[in-house]
Amino acid sequence: MIEKKNSIVQTISEPPGTIPTMLPVLPLRDVVVFPYMIFPVLVGRESSLRAANYALEHEKFIFLSAQQDPNVDEPSADDIYKDGVVAKIIQILKLPNGLMKILVDGVVQASVKRIHPNDQFLQAEVEISMAVPETNKEMEAVVRHASNLFGEYVRYNRNIPPEVHSAFENIKDTQRQLYFMASNVVQSVEVKQKILGIRSVREQFMELIRILNGEISVLKIEKEIDSKVHDNIQKSQRKYFIQEQIKILQDELGEDEATPELAKVKEQITKAGMPKEVHDKAMEEFNKLKKTPAMSPEFTVTRNYLDWLTGVPWKKRTKDNLSVEHVKQILDEDHFGLEKPKERILEHIAVLNLVKEMKGQILCLVGPPGVGKTSLAKSIARALGRKFVRISLGGVRDEAEIRGHRRTYIGSMPGKIIQSMKRAGVVNPVMLMDEVDKMSMDFHGDPASALLEVLDPEQNSTFNDHYLDVDYDLSGVMFITTANVRYQIPLPLQDRMEIIELSGYLDYDKKEIARRHILPKQLAEHGLKEKKIEFTDAALTKILREYTREAGVRNLEREIAGVCRKIAKDIVLGKQKNGHHAKAAKKKHASIVIDEKKIEEYLGVPKFRERMAERKPRVGSVTGLAWTSVGGDILSVDVTVMRGPERLTLTGQLGDVMKESAHAALSYLRSNAKQMKLDPNFFTKKEIHIHLPEGAIPKDGPSAGITMAMAMLSALSGKPARADIAMTGEITLRGNVLAIGGLNEKLIAAKRNGMATVLIPKENEKDLVEIQEKVKEGLKILPIEKIEDAVPYVFGKKK
Repeated sequence: MIEKKNSIVQTISEPPGTIPTMLPVLPLRDVVVFPYMIFPVLVGRESSLRAANYALEHEKFIFLSAQQDPNVDEPSADDIYKDGVVAKIIQILKLPNGLMKILVDGVVQASVKRIHPNDQFLQAEVEISMAVPETNKEMEAVVRHASNLFGEYVRYNRNIPPEVHSAFENIKDTQRQLYFMASNVVQSVEVKQKILGIRSVREQFMELIRILNGEISVLKIEKEIDSKVHDNIQKSQRKYFIQEQIKILQDELGEDEATPELAKVKEQITKAGMPKEVHDKAMEEFNKLKKTPAMSPEFTVTRNYLDWLTGVPWKKRTKDNLSVEHVKQILDEDHFGLEKPKERILEHIAVLNLVKEMKGQILCLVGPPGVGKTSLAKSIARALGRKFVRISLGGVRDEAEIRGHRRTYIGSMPGKIIQSMKRAGVVNPVMLMDEVDKMSMDFHGDPASALLEVLDPEQNSTFNDHYLDVDYDLSGVMFITTANVRYQIPLPLQDRMEIIELSGYLDYDKKEIARRHILPKQLAEHGLKEKKIEFTDAALTKILREYTREAGVRNLEREIAGVCRKIAKDIVLGKQKNGHHAKAAKKKHASIVIDEKKIEEYLGVPKFRERMAERKPRVGSVTGLAWTSVGGDILSVDVTVMRGPERLTLTGQLGDVMKESAHAALSYLRSNAKQMKLDPNFFTKKEIHIHLPEGAIPKDGPSAGITMAMAMLSALSGKPARADIAMTGEITLRGNVLAIGGLNEKLIAAKRNGMATVLIPKENEKDLVEIQEKVKEGLKILPIEKIEDAVPYVFGKKK
């Protein structure tokens, strides 16, 4: 253990000749002793006690050296610095706890030549430093510069008393000045040890100057920081006192607003047009704000709250354009087809013409991606002349996203509904809630349940956001939600919305959309509007059938954009040619016709094969119809019968419901084998394998029951099934064919893939009224009630 006290100048010095060269070594922790300084040292280690006792018995000289690592309890020769000080023990005090306190006087700088082995303590042969300072002008300048720096250092350092500088000024000897300054600089052992490691007095001064310069730079920065902090505190205190004085004076005068800022807040509250209850709440918060110090965190929280309360619209509204003809014109301009949603909007406008205000206008547009749900909502807002705001609900899993956070939380803010109302700035915008079927839920809550209040016409007039904590009227908002899959929307939420199904487009529709909307837009975006570019019908058909397979038109737009980029490249390359070729290129590009050949040249190999190529009747192969979230599609079912164990093998990544349909179909055929003209023992020692191609795509649902029954019947009877017939329907063990969903999409898929006849359940016959004539045109749609009703159509001759 080492204890360091303030050093004092020692005037006694020993002549180097009287100092023995073989001395005991006393390792010091976290301290460096310099010559001419007296230090008290507390000795506690056994080896150090023995070294001190040895020195007392032999002339009292001892070598002091700092430890390289102060945590080492028993330092060896490698654990101490080689440079140190020869000191003389001038006083000793033995303590009751076995420790010893010795007072040492630094005599001369020295270094270890060699360590002598000793079991009792460290003993070393030392070499005394005989350096003498130079006496020239340069040395005098160095000493004077170091002295000035030391004076500046003492002034800046609050831990060193001014008396130290006074004591320094009384020292005249150059070396004593050096060691006095070095001992009083507050620095680490490693830095101070560098001075003891130098033999030249001039170089020692230069090292000390470097240390002092670095320390003074740091101390200046510290002082500057302290000064800034002090100034800021003084300013804050002064501002606080002045504000308090103003408050007291204004209380005396009967005035309310303490600052122009608060006067502005009060004016905003007055002009906002809030209902009485909300106005009272706002004024209550405003009165709290007046009494809260501006530096308090509560001031910012209350101010933000009042900003939100005055920022949301309370009475400002846009005037609806109630001309039915105008709305119809806008909707037809922006979208081709979509008759059902357009009709619903026109009905809504007609009712508004009669009653001026109607609650409950909450529509849900359900359909595959790319059919125009989001853009239709924008068109509705444009047609009505209302502001449009959109909220994306995809991936939202926290109820606070809808209702907001309570004000007690740091960084709390209102939910998406109130934020959107502030963006709209009016109380009657069209609010689109996109992807309402993509919400999830976790331990934070269920956002779908929070939407129940928003989308209920009986409740949303008193919508309560957790942050605002006042009732807000949403009854003037026209809510439109969109979804891809209806069954993923929670049933209570479905119950509050009027669901409008948007089916996929036919090729004819897509062609019209491409001509009316996509081509003009893409030609303008690619700088080709002024060029005479014409897409033939055959070219568009090729893009539709061989490069896209979708219910909407997103990929169609992407492919047309790809063609436009290629055309732009050709035009630019043609212009960059020189001479005769440039004129030829210009003439060539005067009118550009894009046909089927150009499409294949620009877009490469077709991405989709034509399924219509399979037109020969085959045994065990029947075509079904499937519904997916991106529209309808055809579904091939292949069945083969082979010798083997009596079992049914199902492949093609089928779901549980579809597997159960296959088992039901087999059970029906086994129990009605005679009626179906099959061998009653057809399953004996036979294995039936059902496979649905495109095995990487998961498939599920009961509507393929009739298809699998017909495919098995074809394979077991050896009769080929017609290739131009498609079917859909759930089956029972009694042979009944039950109703299915997604009929419109399935018929579109059948038409797209060139099917001539479609078998549908008898119960779905009533749904044909809702299906557009252009979908049914060219299709022979036959309702069937039982499985046996399908047999004549599937295995009969094509008329």
